[in-house]
Amino acid sequence: MCKDPRVAYDEELATRIRALVGSGPEVKEQPMFGGLAFLVGGNMAVAASSKGGALVRVDPEEGERLIATTAAEPMVMRGRPMAGWLRVDGADLDGDALAEWVARGVAYARSLPAK
Repeated sequence: MCKDPRVAYDEELATRIRALVGSGPEVKEQPMFGGLAFLVGGNMAVAASSKGGALVRVDPEEGERLIATTAAEPMVMRGRPMAGWLRVDGADLDGDALAEWVARGVAYARSLPAK
């Protein structure tokens, strides 16, 4: 986690995500879920989570396969798993892993109608 107690997410992870998401008029950063979300076309793609690690938005039809074949877990909100939203622990985001998750989240966000 970050050293500033007012910020609830890992700033180093957010910086790494920012570099991978890139910039442009369609990319925005927004505090969300207690962390920092990166939106593409108004749709959340990935976030530095307040619970550590990252939240990644994926095609709901791919979610179960990704949970079964990767280190991802379902994102749970108010006790319910959210289809198409995955949590990836920070320990599983080393090397190329973060780039792969960010690319997956950005691709799915871009596939949705812009808001």
